[in-house]
Amino acid sequence: MSKAVLRFIRLSPTKARLIAREVQGMNAEEALASLEFMPNKAAKVISKVIASAVANGGFEPEEVVVSSCRVDRGPYLKRFRPRARGRASRIMKPTSHIYVEVAQKKDS
Repeated sequence: MSKAVLRFIRLSPTKARLIAREVQGMNAEEALASLEFMPNKAAKVISKVIASAVANGGFEPEEVVVSSCRVDRGPYLKRFRPRARGRASRIMKPTSHIYVEVAQKKDS
């Protein structure tokens, strides 16, 4: 089993979780192929993390399965937008931490 972590990526965790649920339990080669054609920013980022996890273990994508793909909330970047009468509104820009674990297939 090998893993890869990407932290403080400027991406909403709720949007990234939708993609992470899609690839969990998939063969790594299938996961990378399906993420390539998804239009989301999260798909491109998660595919890079899966590729990194496969390379960290020294495996080939065909011989491993994405055992877990987890997206946690990182810190928010706090920005301000000027509003009427000299006031300001806060803008919260979310960040995410992405954790991917791949494990070898069990032959049954």
